[in-house]
Amino acid sequence: MATRLSERQTHMLSYIRDYVEEHGYPPSIREIGQAVGISSTSVVSYNLNALVNKGFLVRNDKVSRGLRLAEDSEADAIHSGPTRLNLLEIPLLGTIGAGTHIQPRDNDWLEPALGHITLSADMGGDAEKVYALRVEGDSMIDALIAEGDVVVMQHQETANSGDFVAAWLKRQEIMTLKEFHREPDHKRIRLQPYNPSMDPIYVDSEDDIEIQGKVIAVLRRLG
Repeated sequence: MATRLSERQTHMLSYIRDYVEEHGYPPSIREIGQAVGISSTSVVSYNLNALVNKGFLVRNDKVSRGLRLAEDSEADAIHSGPTRLNLLEIPLLGTIGAGTHIQPRDNDWLEPALGHITLSADMGGDAEKVYALRVEGDSMIDALIAEGDVVVMQHQETANSGDFVAAWLKRQEIMTLKEFHREPDHKRIRLQPYNPSMDPIYVDSEDDIEIQGKVIAVLRRLG
């Protein structure tokens, strides 16, 4: 006999599936509550746990938006389309922003992770070299990257002008998120913030900078 879901749980599961298909990552508890007309986050959490217990969801309470649809579950029975979601879990490696300190990545750059974030696997990039960083500070606020947002990075050691990158500044020993530019003289590198109150960072030599990755997506913090 098929597992019975309440009307509320069916609505909730359908919303989660549609949200992931549209955005590439799961909704927050608050968004789920707003979608199904529940103001209490504890009630939302109760019903999510019920969906976990019934085999429709997998949930990680320690990770932001830590939901994914369970594979080979009866959830497929309420899905209007034939395609199963193709999801990818990527490691959350730390924070990036003004004054943060993240060690350069070597061959073991994927470890240790602070947690994982679930995304759509077709969002682009090499799945084995994609990671996430949480933004601290407001140096990129005019590029719609604010404090608390998560940037999804493709690990690479080169960049083109106009790329948003995670750059390791060797002398200062800090990691910063900025827009990468080679100056017209091809000698200096300019790391451009998107905040009118902040000045660009100039690097005199490429020997003084290491590119740790390129931004391929931004997950906005809501509320």
